[in-house]
Order: sequence, then structure tokens, then C-alpha cells
Amino acid sequence: MKSKSIGEFEELVLLAVCILEGEGYGISVKREVEKHSGRSILLGAVHITLYRLQDKGLLQSEMGGNTEKRGDRRKRLFKVTESGMRQLHAAQDVRQKMWQLIPQLKPSL
Repeated sequence: MKSKSIGEFEELVLLAVCILEGEGYGISVKREVEKHSGRSILLGAVHITLYRLQDKGLLQSEMGGNTEKRGDRRKRLFKVTESGMRQLHAAQDVRQKMWQLIPQLKPSL
């Protein structure tokens, strides 16, 4: 099967879901990405990306319990699949190899 490539934002969302260990949902993923990237992002972009990653087989989701705080609405909780972890490791490997190829800059005299 051909590998499904992911973009930078998809990678950030996947990493955030990993950090959240099965407790990742729209707002929590948004906060995690913003916290670590220093970028302001739209919740809608996070939701679209979560579902796109699920369609690619890199995430799976289930409905969490309902709470009074949410008006008895349930959250959709996401977690990374084995395929998603393989994709993250592959992206990390490419980046590390490319960083190692950058010539060391010599101080100018």
C-alpha cells in the first residue's frame, strides 16, 4: 500500500493527539498545537484535520461520556493508530537525516 503523506499542520495535530493520550478532542488538540507551535489556529481547521487524518487511517475516534458541563453532549475522542505512529516516525526520520546534511557553518573571521 502506498504511504499517505501528511503536511506540517497534520503532523502537528497528530503529535498533539499523541501527547493527549486518548483524551484528544477538538479544543484540547487546538490548545496543545497552539501551546507548542506558538501559532494561533482556528478550531474549524483542527476539526477538519482530525477527520481527514481519521479518513487516512492515521487516527481513530470514539465517543466519550456526556457531562453536565457540556449540556449532556458527548466529546469525540481521538487517538493515534499504529499507521499514524509509523507516519510520525517516518516524518521524524526524514527531518533528522536532512538536519544532519546541513554543513556546519564556520564562524567568520
